[in-house]
Amino acid sequence: MRGLTFRRIRALSDKHGKVEEWVDARSFCYGVNSGIETFGTIESLLRPTLHDLGFDLVVARMIGGARRTLQILAEPLDHERSMTVEDCAEISHAVSAVLDVEDPIAGRYTLEVSSPGLDRPLVRKEDFQRFAGSSVRLETVGTVEGRKRFRGELLGLVGEGDRLRLRFDEGEVELSLADVRKARLEPGDDLTRGAGRSRKSGTAENKGDIGR
Repeated sequence: MRGLTFRRIRALSDKHGKVEEWVDARSFCYGVNSGIETFGTIESLLRPTLHDLGFDLVVARMIGGARRTLQILAEPLDHERSMTVEDCAEISHAVSAVLDVEDPIAGRYTLEVSSPGLDRPLVRKEDFQRFAGSSVRLETVGTVEGRKRFRGELLGLVGEGDRLRLRFDEGEVELSLADVRKARLEPGDDLTRGAGRSRKSGTAENKGDIGR
């Protein structure tokens, strides 16, 4: 990581896709749940649309209080290429169209489409298999071996794929996926190998409120 700066490019656009402003901002951390609503039904609704465009939906969630924001974290199906602000804008347009027609969320909210960043959340079973060998930070629902928070090397899935193995400072531990409250990648040397081609990722925010 020394000598490298990883940034997320953020584009603010109106509902017609016109980019109004560019802001250079450092990548920020996402938790999986941590007081944030995650919408399985929304993900099921939007995932086919993203796949048709060549992207995978990492997670969809609503954050904020009075001024709610629906965050869509997405990444290219081709894991060898980086996410661009143009990609985020394209996804934002397509997602807005689906949400306008289906109207699955009551009330007003702002749509934000973003790449997951280097500290990518691990949400699905395949995430834990794909990123085996990476440094991760995770938190469990209950206490496991006297602790709830772990940081170490993800060794992958074991058994029938419903448990993960983690190597941390006190040895190795197996955790049920059902017991993992939130998990994310921990940026480190193991993540910089592919970072050179993905130093810039994108965020597109639809400034026009959606919903009624």
